[in-house]
Amino acid sequence: MAGLLAAFFLTSLLYAAVGFGGGSTYNALLVLGGVDYRAVPAVALVCNVLVVAVGSFLFARAGHVAWGRSWPLFALSVPLAWLGGRLVVPEVAFVGLLAAALLLAGLAMLWQPEPAAVDAPRRATWAEAGIGGGLGFLAGVVGIGGGIFLAPVLHLTRWGGAKQVAGTCAVFILVNSLAGLVGQLGKNDGFDRGAALLAHWPLFPAVLLGGLLGSRLGSGPLRPRLVKVLTALLILYVGGRLALRFVELLGSG
Repeated sequence: MAGLLAAFFLTSLLYAAVGFGGGSTYNALLVLGGVDYRAVPAVALVCNVLVVAVGSFLFARAGHVAWGRSWPLFALSVPLAWLGGRLVVPEVAFVGLLAAALLLAGLAMLWQPEPAAVDAPRRATWAEAGIGGGLGFLAGVVGIGGGIFLAPVLHLTRWGGAKQVAGTCAVFILVNSLAGLVGQLGKNDGFDRGAALLAHWPLFPAVLLGGLLGSRLGSGPLRPRLVKVLTALLILYVGGRLALRFVELLGSG
């Protein structure tokens, strides 16, 4: 447990410094640590909520969440995150999906463009609802928030300024994590996820502390680009290890 505590603290610190929750990497660390895969998404989603809750509140209070244009991103993502959380998937499918999500997330973070000039505010579209819904469903199934994929899309489409994108992604991660967690806890497969959460409770204060420190450092002296590169390399490393685990499961099946 000591190794997981240190890894979760570092993960939450790095992710919070660039405005994300860390769910994808929490998942991978738990799987690689030998935790029962059925417990993994619920534990990771609680950690996600703890890391992004404060940031979401601060962004919203400062007026950096454009609620009038953000609602399509949430309209389908929340119910589909719940549905994804309810879905019962075999271990090999879960590990494969998670490995793919991690590798894509690492590449997305390395490739994420710098904020460009923002277009004039556009009307919300149902294409955005489709993007949000797809990311929400993935969030529920594997225990992530989806914000790490949403941010590059919003930057590329010049959807809003850097703070608006960060605030919207933080809220997106929060609501999807909560919906996915409800789905996971209501899953009817005979596994007690409540007991699993209690067994891993020391991870929760670790990520809360790391998230608070990361948020302060990210808004202070740290260079955001350097932190993004370090975080992306961490994601790609654990994603690669998880991909090897996926190959092992395929071979043993």
